[in-house]
Amino acid sequence: MNWKKLGKALLFPHIAIMIILIPIATVFLVYSMVFLGTESVAAIISYVLAAYTLTVWCFKIPYLIRFFKGFKDQNKYAQRWLSDARLRVKVSLYGSLVWNTAYAVFQLGLGFWHHTFWYYSLAGYYIALAVMRFFLLRHTRRHNAGEKMEQELKKYRTCGWVFLFMNLTLSMMVFFMVYWNRTFVHHEITTIAMAAYTFTAFTMAIINMVKYRKYNSPVYSASKAISLAAACVSMLTLEATMLTTFGGSTDAVTRKIFLGATGGAVSAFIIVMAVYMIVQSSKKLKALK
Repeated sequence: MNWKKLGKALLFPHIAIMIILIPIATVFLVYSMVFLGTESVAAIISYVLAAYTLTVWCFKIPYLIRFFKGFKDQNKYAQRWLSDARLRVKVSLYGSLVWNTAYAVFQLGLGFWHHTFWYYSLAGYYIALAVMRFFLLRHTRRHNAGEKMEQELKKYRTCGWVFLFMNLTLSMMVFFMVYWNRTFVHHEITTIAMAAYTFTAFTMAIINMVKYRKYNSPVYSASKAISLAAACVSMLTLEATMLTTFGGSTDAVTRKIFLGATGGAVSAFIIVMAVYMIVQSSKKLKALK
């Protein structure tokens, strides 16, 4: 038996096998964690399979990096995507607008059904996000970055005022969380997935805030500020979910203190960001005139 050939086949399987392993290992692992416990033979096999899948994909990382570099250099659509900031902002705004509108309508429907201000406040928050993104999308569809600086500054300032209004709905959400102990309850696996998504969105929002400053476009900066504000609120809801899901030994008073402190910090951050946007845009508009 050729052990070298066998080891290479195990550590570097065909890409089709690697792709098939991902859903199989994921479903098997989740099923074993939820229904089988941690000491059964099937659970141990699922852990080994998941570890093996992760290992072979880690070994494939250098190849994937070379592949995507070559794809980026040779594919005209990839080149356009990377070089056209306006296109990236438009796609981001379109996707976010559709998601915010659909979720706002859903929360508004729950508010009418259950007759509670909790869902009304959530609907108001997502409606505010959708309005701002629609507002910016109309401009990016017609003009390039910096082409109509006065209009961009006015839209930037308007978004600052909308942020102040949005902070009222956020304050209502924090009030419901703290005063009525209203939080989210999810399964452990769902909560972990939410945490991964939230931290990724928060990190990308910060990176994009810094990255898009080089275009000197208030509209682009406003679109990334919206993403950062949404990520901050997602961090707050994630904390509420994790305290409920994993904080079984945490008493209600401690949960209220944590949520109140985080909610106050997020609210203060959005107020500071809104005031900064209003003041800076007003100064630049005065300088232009």
